[in-house]
Parts: sequence; C-alpha cells; structure tokens
Amino acid sequence: MELGSGLFNARKKSGLSQEEVAEKLGVSRQTISKWELGETLPDIRQSKKLALLYHLSLDELIDFDLDVQEIQEVIDKTSEEVQNKVDWTKAWGKKYPILTTYQEKVDTGFYAEGLTVLLDDLKKKYDFDEMNALLVLKDILASVWKKRKA
Repeated sequence: MELGSGLFNARKKSGLSQEEVAEKLGVSRQTISKWELGETLPDIRQSKKLALLYHLSLDELIDFDLDVQEIQEVIDKTSEEVQNKVDWTKAWGKKYPILTTYQEKVDTGFYAEGLTVLLDDLKKKYDFDEMNALLVLKDILASVWKKRKA
C-alpha cells in the first residue's frame, strides 16, 4: 500500500480530521492533505509524531493497512472458546480449496509422523507446551515459505 493512503486510513481509524492532525503537528491542513495524497512525504520527525498520534509504531505507520489492522483487532477480541468452535479448514477452504481436498491425495500419515517428531523435539529441547511448540513450528514454516517466495 502507498504511504499516503496508509496515512489517510490511519488518521480515519483514529477518528481525527486533517485539521486536528495539522494542529497537533504544527503544520497546515494542506500539508496533511499532500501527505495523504502522496504528493509529498512527512520527514522522519513528523512521521514519528504521526505514529504516536495514531497509536502505532513507526513501522506500523509505514506499512499501515486498514484491512490487516481490522483483522488483527478481530483476532485480539476473539476468545479461545470461539476460536475452538470455528472449522478453520472449512473457513480457509473457501479461499484455498486444496484444504478441503488434499486428504484424498496426500499420505497425511507420513507427513504427520515427521511433524510429530519435530513437535516433540521442540517440546523436549525448549520445554514448550504442545501449543507453543505448534506455534513455533508454524512460524518456522511461514518463514521458510517467505524465503522461497522471494
């Protein structure tokens, strides 16, 4: 996402007008407008002030994506009880149909056996409980995926 639209979305999400942001930063409303339209960019000091104003880190401000932010908030507000009720395979299968059909083709036992060994190793070496071992393994897999895509 372009920085300007990220600034616009972060401001809107914070419930502030361009005038209010301009006043708090000591710049004109037109300056805020130009930043949000991508015509100019705030300097690093102004960017830090914007991040503080919008309750974001500087990294979050630069990469601000309203959809991602809203999804994160839903995740944060969803109880474990509700999460356990969701059929995640079915839910994600709408977007990724392979999740609902791979069981017919893949020797899942073979892969499950290898993953079990990895999970048990994480639990033993690092004293992780079952959930933490699974989360670490998932995160490692996601990291490998990102590197392969690059």
